[in-house]
Amino acid sequence: METIQSYTEAPSFEMIRASLQDLAVQQKETDRLIKENAERQKETDRQLKENAERQKETDRQLKENADRLDRQLGKLGNRFGEMVEYMVMPNLVKKFRELGFGFTIASPHATIEDEENNIFVEIDIKLENGDKLMIVEVKSKPTTEDVTEHVERMWKIRTHADLHGHEKQIFMGAVAGMIMNSNVRDFALKNGFYAIEPSGDTFAITVPAGIYSPREW
Repeated sequence: METIQSYTEAPSFEMIRASLQDLAVQQKETDRLIKENAERQKETDRQLKENAERQKETDRQLKENADRLDRQLGKLGNRFGEMVEYMVMPNLVKKFRELGFGFTIASPHATIEDEENNIFVEIDIKLENGDKLMIVEVKSKPTTEDVTEHVERMWKIRTHADLHGHEKQIFMGAVAGMIMNSNVRDFALKNGFYAIEPSGDTFAITVPAGIYSPREW
């Protein structure tokens, strides 16, 4: 049986050169694409950096604006609190007289500065009648935290009085606000405080009742 042999024609020099040229062209295109991608990535990184710096600057400006607003609101709140005090003061003695109190002295912005016993207290309004005193905390919009702080204030006042021979003095408390929601009012009453809030052209005083009857310190 005759064996048939097949031979593959060897590539010519021209074919090899053409193949090498194709490879060179492909490599050149690949290098170009890699360079373009690198430049594109570089541009993306630059934009991300700019965006990060821009966001950082935006955050800084927002913080500055927030701090400025807090300062302005703080000043406004202080002025509004003072305005509330002077609106409440003229009729406060009369209103409490209707509840059976005979206060004869009304003092705004009283302070206790007892360095020896480390007792420092600021009092918005103090009403007095002999040994009975009413300590009124005034806020534009009181919170439950304000009520809790007023309880602490009352204990400091009680302690200061005892340390200075005024054991017979009786202290009572009240919380006044231009805007007082029901939760804060109820919390104040449960702590034995009178709640003072606007009513028509004047203001009303709610008396703590039952087990929350007016508390004395």
